[in-house]
Amino acid sequence: MRVISGDAKGRPLKAVPGQTTRPTTDKVKEALFSMIGPYFDGEVVLDLFAGTGGLGIEALSRGAGKAVFIDMNPRSVEVVRANLETARVADRAEVYRNDARKAIKLLERKGEKFDLIFLDPPYSMKDCHELLDELEARGMTADGAVAVVEHESGFDYGDRIGRFERRRLANYGETSISIYHKTDGGESE
Repeated sequence: MRVISGDAKGRPLKAVPGQTTRPTTDKVKEALFSMIGPYFDGEVVLDLFAGTGGLGIEALSRGAGKAVFIDMNPRSVEVVRANLETARVADRAEVYRNDARKAIKLLERKGEKFDLIFLDPPYSMKDCHELLDELEARGMTADGAVAVVEHESGFDYGDRIGRFERRRLANYGETSISIYHKTDGGESE
């Protein structure tokens, strides 16, 4: 595992010991960033099930301004912090050990608003639509925000999650990536 492109290109990323995380492969990460970027200009990123931090770190390497990493696993949090140091982007990152829903409430109190949201939970969790709805309901998604949901290829979140419309679905073996863009949500009277 490594950073694919940008300022930290080629820097190795540590994996979380054990079987509790499923890091996004370099092949999938490269394809994903070619669909949503490939480069950024100061965006604020949320990596909600950070694991190794690979997705958020890749976004920072490619020009995102700030990233917030959330994970429940203490070993994941340690690995994210180490990987941020290795990639030399720790100064633009915040890392929290917390449950996703509690983290959303904490980040709302801090006034956070995100341009790019990565939702890559364990495949047994099938509630990314609820989490994205909650982020939107709490006013935490910027206009034009992009949400990337990594999920089991046998599961489908559908073409719309609230104000987010799926623009792309890509399958990579047992992994699928759904890319949603926030629409203006204007309703006719």
